[in-house]
Amino acid sequence: MGRILAIDYGSKRCGLAVSDPLRILATGLTNVHSKDLIKFIEDYLAKENVDIIVVGEPKTLQNNKSESARFIDPFVTHLKKKFPHIKIDRFDERFTSKLAHQTMQLGGLKKKDRQNKETVDIISATIILQDYMQYLSMKA
Repeated sequence: MGRILAIDYGSKRCGLAVSDPLRILATGLTNVHSKDLIKFIEDYLAKENVDIIVVGEPKTLQNNKSESARFIDPFVTHLKKKFPHIKIDRFDERFTSKLAHQTMQLGGLKKKDRQNKETVDIISATIILQDYMQYLSMKA
């Protein structure tokens, strides 16, 4: 069984998280500039066995696509063409940024550290991955 790689895609930078090979734990991986993401994924796939890439799907409270879907959808299309052997899934990312901020606050991070958007992106990707793995376990 391979890892699951989660992406919190943004127009400037992307937070990434990855599961362990047994898909038990979700761990924040890194932050990558959006323009460098495909190259990063290529390099990561050369070193690690990944079966699924899950990309956060931004939705409104009415369950419609949000504004940011206009640049995420083309990225996902490109990802599917670039890596046809890997399952590419979308997963609802509503409230992940808010949960990331709450997590940092509960974790005791100082206000200045909580304002670091790179940290928020990585934690958001981790939350997306945790929720996705929970979804998979309930589906099984």
